[in-house]
Amino acid sequence: MVGLGVVDWDKLRIFHAVADVGSLTHAGEALHLSQSAVSRQIRGLEETLNVTLFHRHARGLILTEQGELLYSATRDMAKRLATAAARIRDSEDEVYGELRVTTSTGFGTLWLAPRLTRLYKRFPNLKINLLLTERVVDLPMREADLAIRLKEPSQADLIRRRLMDVRMRFYASESYIEENGLPETSEELMRHPIVAYSPDAPQVNAGRVWLDPFLSSDHASHFTVNNYFGVLQAVLHGLGIGALPDYVTVDTPNLVNVVPAQSSAVVPVYLAYPEELRHSKRVAAFRDFVLEEIGLFKKSQREAATA
Repeated sequence: MVGLGVVDWDKLRIFHAVADVGSLTHAGEALHLSQSAVSRQIRGLEETLNVTLFHRHARGLILTEQGELLYSATRDMAKRLATAAARIRDSEDEVYGELRVTTSTGFGTLWLAPRLTRLYKRFPNLKINLLLTERVVDLPMREADLAIRLKEPSQADLIRRRLMDVRMRFYASESYIEENGLPETSEELMRHPIVAYSPDAPQVNAGRVWLDPFLSSDHASHFTVNNYFGVLQAVLHGLGIGALPDYVTVDTPNLVNVVPAQSSAVVPVYLAYPEELRHSKRVAAFRDFVLEEIGLFKKSQREAATA
């Protein structure tokens, strides 16, 4: 295949639209071109590259191997152009474009995602791409724009802010307690099935160290799962007593903190983003939103503790 540098950019744009929908007609409608005009551009591109890009099929167009390679390149180009356009518009007054945010699966599903409706109402042109992973995503290499991490970031050239402290505690549903009783000591707690994060799955060390003696007890029926959403669902449905981060309690008030004296060491929660995004309006909008929500969350925690 010849280099893309000699290819008409307009032909690449039309090829990308056709590959996206698998139809000359539908691509033409999206581009406001006739089917014949789209077909001519595709034939011209195939002649320039001296390859066949599509198999013509009764159900539509299917990319050939060479077509798949070209589509991968145009897809990357489209994403880069969209990112560049968003950054250019970021210099204007409005908050616009994609913001790639990474955090842990537990924090992302149980705390962050339920609150994002308020952010979208405030900034309807903001697009959040949320990456949930226990892996430390490389912010300086721009694998994401912003991270919320349950440990202090160690990477250089990051702006970081400590948001709050989290502890792991034991919780049970009210129905579980009615049926099985409320343990009042750690020894009594060990006689109940423990629902917890899998010890062999990536997690913060404070939680692992604290939980190990309970999972090592000789009770015959523990349940472990590799994310906190699964732990929470099992606890709510009465499977056992769950080890959960205390940020779940404000949004799930029917959980009962079992043996309150038992908790893990403090797990700090940090927000971080690259120094080069210091003046990004998208980053600032998200940061300020999270700080506001953290403030409301801490207030709710205090009110619940004194109720």
